[in-house]
Amino acid sequence: MTTWLQIGRRGEIEGEEILKSPAFEYLQAQDIADAMSAYDSAEGDAVYLSGGHSVVPSLALRLQAPALVIDISRISALSGISLEDGWLRIGAMTRHVQAMNDPLIAAHAPLFAAAAPFVAHPAIRNRGTLGGSLAHADPASEFPAAAVAMRAELEIVSPQGIRRVPADDFFKDIYETAIEPGEILQAIHVPCPVPGQMIGFDEIARRRGDYAMVGAAVQAVTTDGVADDVSIALFSVGDRPTRAVSAQAVLTGSPIDGAAIAEAQAALCDDLDPLDDPQFPAHMRLHLARVLLGRILTNLKVVA
Repeated sequence: MTTWLQIGRRGEIEGEEILKSPAFEYLQAQDIADAMSAYDSAEGDAVYLSGGHSVVPSLALRLQAPALVIDISRISALSGISLEDGWLRIGAMTRHVQAMNDPLIAAHAPLFAAAAPFVAHPAIRNRGTLGGSLAHADPASEFPAAAVAMRAELEIVSPQGIRRVPADDFFKDIYETAIEPGEILQAIHVPCPVPGQMIGFDEIARRRGDYAMVGAAVQAVTTDGVADDVSIALFSVGDRPTRAVSAQAVLTGSPIDGAAIAEAQAALCDDLDPLDDPQFPAHMRLHLARVLLGRILTNLKVVA
């Protein structure tokens, strides 16, 4: 049964009644068709709610003021983890803690498993969802960079059908993705590892659980000690996950040794146009990105 509520938290400042968040109607959708029908009925003045760790703070801060919040967290089609024709399909409602502990994700989408412990704190990991993190597209988030490095594809459902978008094309700008209004991110598809595949993930933050000052996800495939394929995505360095094209080119076709790593570190100046602010200037962020990339490449872990 569809559940409707009207919600608005009231308080008082100097005798004036206020709302912490704007008043809105709440709908617990039973399936994707139900959610999309409600969105259409609201004429686009609605948001989807999964784990709530992005939407709820934005409501409290009045960064969003939708007439309707559509809870999609109990839709069964958004859950589940399975192997399908050489790809791992991960339902968008998969929790961060599942990404950290699920054996299928550890074996077939290892960068998600490696990234998960860096995400915030246990209370958030227990509730936050993988799909929610990707759809929110915070440029300082770990999972979007991992998706780009693994060359994942994002499954988006709309009233017109289903399409899959490569992660490189999914992230458009800060908090902006290929998801159109009313559409829902249904699943993430990750190509299964191949023999010789290695991964590395790390970030530099002021404190564990803080947003990263810079972070990187790396995936490489080697044959007889030579890198056949290298995929590098950095985060917290721009308005979206940033693919290090020049650094990848330096490493591909050679052993990942000290000389190649140093050259890849130097190549980052061609790949990055870091964020700049008075407390953390761009040149410092670039320096940390080079240090971090060197650390990751030196300690790549074999996964297949």
